[in-house]
Amino acid sequence: MPMPAIVEIDLHGKNVYQAKIALDSLLKRADASVYRIRAIHGFHQGEMLKELVQQYGAHPKVKGLKAVNPGCTDLILREK
Repeated sequence: MPMPAIVEIDLHGKNVYQAKIALDSLLKRADASVYRIRAIHGFHQGEMLKELVQQYGAHPKVKGLKAVNPGCTDLILREK
């Protein structure tokens, strides 16, 4: 079964290490049908998670980042 075009990952309740493992795994599994990964990191307690997500801007599969709102960031893998 193919993955949807936009995949969401909720990082609430995870520490930085757990969030990194989850994001790495999702990026590894993302096939050509996925063009965005929406990382929900929160904004009150989620600053460390937000910083982690922003570091993925340098990942080889990630073409760019887009802040959806203060608690959510999209990792753009390719154009739709």
